[in-house]
Amino acid sequence: MSPPAALPPAARMTVLCAVFAGLLFDGVELGLMPLCSFSISRDLLGPQFNDAIAGDWFARFTAALMLGAAVGGIWFGHLGDRIGRTRALGLSILFYSLFAGAGYFATSLNQMLFLRFLVGLGVGGVWPNGVALASECWPGASRPTVAGIVGAGINVGILLLSQVARIWHVTPESWRWLFAWSALPALLGFFILALLPESPQWLASRALAKAAAPPLRELFRPPLSRITLIAIALGSIPMVGAWAASKWMIPWADSVGGSSQPGYKASTQGFWAVGAALGSFFGAQMASLVGRRLAYFLISFFTAAITCGVFLFSAPLHPSFFPLVFCQGFVATLFFGWLPLYLPELFPTRVRATGTGIAYNVGRFVTALGVFAAGALMSLFGGSFRKVGAVLALVYVLGMVVIWWAPETTGNSIEENG
Repeated sequence: MSPPAALPPAARMTVLCAVFAGLLFDGVELGLMPLCSFSISRDLLGPQFNDAIAGDWFARFTAALMLGAAVGGIWFGHLGDRIGRTRALGLSILFYSLFAGAGYFATSLNQMLFLRFLVGLGVGGVWPNGVALASECWPGASRPTVAGIVGAGINVGILLLSQVARIWHVTPESWRWLFAWSALPALLGFFILALLPESPQWLASRALAKAAAPPLRELFRPPLSRITLIAIALGSIPMVGAWAASKWMIPWADSVGGSSQPGYKASTQGFWAVGAALGSFFGAQMASLVGRRLAYFLISFFTAAITCGVFLFSAPLHPSFFPLVFCQGFVATLFFGWLPLYLPELFPTRVRATGTGIAYNVGRFVTALGVFAAGALMSLFGGSFRKVGAVLALVYVLGMVVIWWAPETTGNSIEENG
């Protein structure tokens, strides 16, 4: 098969901007409940509210989002290999925007729980299709930079949300406006469906794909089955660590400082998100510089160390807390610049969106279990955020082991696996 024609520069820039924007608003959705959960619980539970119950509901909201994202990532990723990257991406954005906006009307925690699952379907679908689309429209030497930009999108969204919440505080009396604002990205979804160009590699591969095995079946039989299982492990470890351990820093800040300083939780999320936006960009550059496997090993080691350090040697309102939160955000999110560079290199074009979707989103099933485990540990440890965060940070140690079974793809072009 002859190489597909490249998109014009203006079209490639439009694709990159659209993917970045879709992931940015993805990040807003991922950052909503760590920021709002305790305020929503205070409002909807009334006199029944306490920190233990609110922590349990935060775990439920997070687990619902992760389960939805896992299902949505796999389903929309499969859809992207069938109907095209841009159509699956646009539909994913519509899902998370419209169901997030519906949160404005929630009158019970169970309603909000169901809506967070539906939001998760769209949140999960954006990543595999956006990463596949950007990788295929920007092949060659520019890919580490493109992967860094794509990886940073989610955390720039979390940073944007934190800055909005610093100006307009999220409180038990005032939180619904944030969900109404979350419906606006639907406009981006309609734009992508109507006007965004499709991946040339995907268009060129459609004829071959008709004669090939269905993507899911092909991924779980030789020669791709081993690659798929390794990719799932590599995608799961940072996901479980982020949501079962790292994200508890924000409810911790709300619990300790929220009553006296309503903006403290937003400031905590802001410091984390600034570090995260930088880390998720430089993760791809680090992988390009030192190699894919060594980079993942080093990121795993330092993330385990800094996350334990935040929970064991600092605390909200302590002078060291914000600097350590910033450092944790930077180091822990190097993974999320590494993943959009590495995962597309593992799979051929005909199954790339499905493969990256499974690798990234199966971890969300595991994460949902990890979040429930964190909720159980909260009860076991008497509501100690410190102990829960430090214990769950040890999941990153697994990354130091698993990576040595993964193939080294440094120096390979994405077209070599097309």
